Amino acid sequence: MATRKNTRSPASHVADSHEVIRVHGARVNNLKDISIDIPKRRLTVFTGVSGSGKSSLVFDTIAAESQRLINETYSAFVQGFMPTLARPDVDVLEGLTTAIIVDQQRMGADPRSTVGTATDANAMLRILFSRLGKPHIGPPSAYAFNVPSVRASGAITVERGAKKAVKATFNRTGGMCPRCEGRGTVSDLDLAQLYDDSLSLAEGAITVPGYKGGGWNSRLYAESGFFDPDKPIRRFTKRELHDFLHREPTRMKIAGINMTYEGLIPRIQKSMLSKDKEGMQPHIREFVERAVTFTTCPECDGTRLSEGARASKIKRVSIADACAMQISDLAEWVRGLKEPSVAPLLTALLQTLESFVEIGLGYLALDRPAGTLSGGEAQRVKMIRHLGSSLTDVTYVFDEPTTGLHPHDIQRMNDLLLRLRDKGNTVLVVEHKPEVIAIADHVVDLGPGAGTGGGTVCFEGTVDGLRRGGTITGRHFDDRASLKKTVRTPTGKLPIRGATAHNLRDVDVDIPLGVLAVVTGVAGSGKSSLVHGSIPAGEGVVSVDQSAIRGSRRSNPATYTGLLEPIRKAFAKANGVKPALFSANSEGACPTCNGAGVIYTDLAMMAGVATPCEECEGKRFQASVLDHHLGGRDISEVLAMSVTEAEEFFRTGEAATPAAHRVLEQLADVGLGYLSLGQPLTTLSGGERQRLKLATHMADKGGGRSVLVLDEPTTGLHLADVEQLLGLLDRLVDSGRSVVVVEHHQAVMAHADWIIDLGPGAGHDGGRVVFEGTPADLVADGSTLTGEHLAAYVGASRPRMR
Repeated sequence: MATRKNTRSPASHVADSHEVIRVHGARVNNLKDISIDIPKRRLTVFTGVSGSGKSSLVFDTIAAESQRLINETYSAFVQGFMPTLARPDVDVLEGLTTAIIVDQQRMGADPRSTVGTATDANAMLRILFSRLGKPHIGPPSAYAFNVPSVRASGAITVERGAKKAVKATFNRTGGMCPRCEGRGTVSDLDLAQLYDDSLSLAEGAITVPGYKGGGWNSRLYAESGFFDPDKPIRRFTKRELHDFLHREPTRMKIAGINMTYEGLIPRIQKSMLSKDKEGMQPHIREFVERAVTFTTCPECDGTRLSEGARASKIKRVSIADACAMQISDLAEWVRGLKEPSVAPLLTALLQTLESFVEIGLGYLALDRPAGTLSGGEAQRVKMIRHLGSSLTDVTYVFDEPTTGLHPHDIQRMNDLLLRLRDKGNTVLVVEHKPEVIAIADHVVDLGPGAGTGGGTVCFEGTVDGLRRGGTITGRHFDDRASLKKTVRTPTGKLPIRGATAHNLRDVDVDIPLGVLAVVTGVAGSGKSSLVHGSIPAGEGVVSVDQSAIRGSRRSNPATYTGLLEPIRKAFAKANGVKPALFSANSEGACPTCNGAGVIYTDLAMMAGVATPCEECEGKRFQASVLDHHLGGRDISEVLAMSVTEAEEFFRTGEAATPAAHRVLEQLADVGLGYLSLGQPLTTLSGGERQRLKLATHMADKGGGRSVLVLDEPTTGLHLADVEQLLGLLDRLVDSGRSVVVVEHHQAVMAHADWIIDLGPGAGHDGGRVVFEGTPADLVADGSTLTGEHLAAYVGASRPRMR
């Protein structure tokens, strides 16, 4: 029998030559035709100042092309349910593997989406209760608050030569609470916000957006014939008021057109209240927030579950009780269940719950709404499903995985990243924290600046090479802020008494005013509950967080900060025309794309696409508007400028505009000099959104009693930018404001005038104030986790910051 001889040695097998991800000629966003080889099955950290091009290289080039190529392997029908990804602007991308992106995008805001449903934990719990729950109420769906109970009967016709009608009944037992439909809350409408009862329908009594001005919505009621349109609503009979507010859908003819009449309240509930509030138009959202109050469902007590699901228990614990437990406690309860018939299920469930604890999320509960998780928490929840995965040779892409983590928790995150690498995966991490950079096998430093000043590879190699490399990251890698020698004296205090929000344990604490106060503690210790849930309202408190900025995809830094107004007036004055011409949302808009700059095309079953407008070439304005200039630039060129460029442009000369220059100075002051004025707000990171909001508040002349609350302002900041942030915080305090910062970064702690440390642990192990005092006192005390890490941080000091 002939045998095949392999003349090629195993070491030189052609398959072994694909050891790198090769990027050649990348030009996405601000990348300047860069070429780089990234080693596979290694941990590579990408660093550089904010806006240097890290995300453009990792997410918008490597990960985007990997996902696009995978999507192309599916049928056109399946691709219609997937996001449409254009090919990145790059000459060569070789050696790609399947990319799994674990980012900080907030999870769905639907109230039925919880930590348990976002992972496999809820599904496994439902199966467990359907097997062991007493009394037995049905299959796993009977414990699901997303599944309603349905009972139906009727007849179906089967054609097999002759027609035959077959009687059929259908029953499905679901666990959804019938009152709140699985949301846990019920809405109550303030009727005074729906209509003015002193007016008649003909006089415009309905005050709901979209129901004014004689449109079809208002005509539906005025011309229905159920009541006199000229009679004030307060004089309606009970029957008329019921028909106006609550009548069930009724087919009828109005103005010769067949329409469905429905009471005002169910109509509003279907058209407005069933939608995600954050996705509404601003005026609709404002109405909903004004007219609707949400209260805990009285029937299910907020558990979202039907009475039967709540009554079925295992060892006196219902599925509602289990989901409300802290996950670390739930893991202990599951560990105590000894039932051979479901042993594999218990093992899998316990492994998932222990993954939560291992990743530092043991303080969460499975019934926690997913929309309430922070960006860092959402990212770590997404990691759960990958920790036990058997996949290898996968590319995992992380976006600052240490966001929201106390120094005590960062080592745990590092261990997880190394575990993923050691299973044979390529791990790409965008990160600024030196603790994470230090564990990298390979470092890619982009820069040297931000925006147009970045987009090049300044260094690639080992961590030791980075330290010696002379780049901005290398020079600041070992920066340590020293403890302040003198601290400010408070000018007053903001008392908090008996705070019990979430896991807080009847906390009494005074937040000093007129100083820089830092609230810290491990993740889940109660910091946000204390600051955002317990600081008294009406004290001039302004919270500047990282949540999405309300507005449309047309919104940009120029419109949000009010910068566009003085710019438009300056253009109008220089050219003798109306300011409205220089707004892409008004008279100056390109008529083809209506000022959007892109054309949105609906491709039916395929996903829609957005293409640059051919008439204005994406500039958003009519051609005639671009004939008007200020300082030699048209309005589209000004909006394409970075903040730094625009600050110089509007400072002196023909284009000098003091009002615009003041706003631009504030944007540069908060570290956003690299942003372009016309960049859509939807493309900003959480940290960038927070700094943009901060810039607008700096323009306020509140001073005095105003209290600014900042939520982790170092998020997304490069090591070199932290020094600038500390200077900004000092200027805010010196201007008369009180600044309260929720923060984990040791440099900010060391720079504080006063520290409030919460703990000692997370969840029910936290919620207490374990230290109050100056940073020096915290280091000297050394009894808390924060104190230990701050002492180690300043002890290794090579001071560069004040």
